[in-house]
Amino acid sequence: MRRRERRHGHVNHERWLVSYADFITLMFAFFVVLYASSQADKRKQAEVSQSINQAFRALGLFQNTSATPKSGLSSAQDESVSPVNVVLGEELAASEDVKHDLTRIQHQLEGKLSNQIAHHVVALKMGRDGLVISLREAGFYTSGSATPNPGSISGLDQIGQTLAATPYDMRIEGHTDNVPIHTGQFASNWELSAARATAMAELFIDRYRIIPGRLSAAGYAEFHPVASNDSEEGRSQNRRVDVIVLSRISVPGANPNTADPSSAGATHETEPPAAK
Repeated sequence: MRRRERRHGHVNHERWLVSYADFITLMFAFFVVLYASSQADKRKQAEVSQSINQAFRALGLFQNTSATPKSGLSSAQDESVSPVNVVLGEELAASEDVKHDLTRIQHQLEGKLSNQIAHHVVALKMGRDGLVISLREAGFYTSGSATPNPGSISGLDQIGQTLAATPYDMRIEGHTDNVPIHTGQFASNWELSAARATAMAELFIDRYRIIPGRLSAAGYAEFHPVASNDSEEGRSQNRRVDVIVLSRISVPGANPNTADPSSAGATHETEPPAAK
């Protein structure tokens, strides 16, 4: 008898092409999504950059340029977005009315403290946070003490009476030089600077009736110098208490004339309280 031949099925060796095509399709879709996301991020970055720029222009921190700003998101898509570097500098960040008022206070104090300014124990300047009144240690403190000298009270009265009639907040900062201190009262320059700032704040409250909510005190030790500590002259400039008249008002409706400024110095004839 004739033998029947067994037929074997045809084997397809190209089935891998189906899986490969699926893989390529998924990869294409993945990169399309990545591209779309990158374009959306550029638009968001442009919006954030423009918002920050407008906000700081409103505060007066950026100067207005004559270039015409580009509108719409299409321009932001075509151009790369540059990072924004915010440099505050030393210019006062406040409205023109506040700048004018703080300048008026500065001129008023310059007239009252002309003698102290001439002897380089008081310095006034307009800083980024407001009007800075620097009281040098040589004219107001004994070395290593947090209590103002009795002879400096007349100058402090001029400052306290003037500032009591203003509504602005104040930050009182204590600063020292880099010479270490270790006494029975103060173990470091941190403690001395903080004690001087606190004692000055208490003096403003008790003697000049300034509302406590307008005041803050901080000690910075030797870490915020205004001159080099390599010379005695520089160290003497760094030993100071800064009274900064800020450009903000945190006590709305506060009456600055709670106490009569002309009688503030006569209300307390005793020496200012020592730091606690």
